[in-house]
Amino acid sequence: MLLEVENLHAGYGPIEVLKGITLRVEEGEIVAMIGANGAGKTSTLMTISGCVPATKGTVRFAGREIQALPAHEIVRLGVCHSPEGRKIFPRLSVWDNLQLGAYTRSDKAGIRRDVDRVFELFPILRERRAQAGGTLSGGEQQMLAVGRALMGKPKLLLLDEPSLGLAPLVVKKIFEVIRELNQSGMAILLVEQAARMALKLAHRGYVLETGTITMTDRGEALLGDRRVQDAYLGE
Repeated sequence: MLLEVENLHAGYGPIEVLKGITLRVEEGEIVAMIGANGAGKTSTLMTISGCVPATKGTVRFAGREIQALPAHEIVRLGVCHSPEGRKIFPRLSVWDNLQLGAYTRSDKAGIRRDVDRVFELFPILRERRAQAGGTLSGGEQQMLAVGRALMGKPKLLLLDEPSLGLAPLVVKKIFEVIRELNQSGMAILLVEQAARMALKLAHRGYVLETGTITMTDRGEALLGDRRVQDAYLGE
């Protein structure tokens, strides 16, 4: 098992947002998390990656408990996070944003290869490599956010709302890249409001409601579930 989250609680000050989350991601899987705004999806990813402290429960990555580790150590282990809202460095160039994604690494040849790989996945970033991140379009910024996460050499990639606010053609490209990364062996935990697309892509899925998991099944099974259709798929 690559990632095991068990009875995870977390929040912000006195407000508890996660109320006992239990989930898993196996090697080579895409796992989707869907749910309404405020259900706790982003907080789950933030807690796994060490950006929000867990107040209770365990997070194991490759058999090691990581819930008490600082975020940069979690990145070093191979858990890399492309956050909601992209959060690129707007005044830094595309090139420098990508280099910062590799800040835990010292293998210069490997970093160079991974930059080339990002440019293969997103050719527009090669054209924009000297441009400030803040001057990119929304779609280009999302590509940069994913590319920056890939520079950490993830074994598990956490993707938070990669399609948010993007044109359909850009969304199609992002999802093609997610599929390609997974086919190369990368495990992916995907939070996505576009529930239909996420569940079509995912091997398994979880439904979150107010900080708890209420359903879990294969992606295609959740797609066919009338409760999921009524709540999240507009059917």
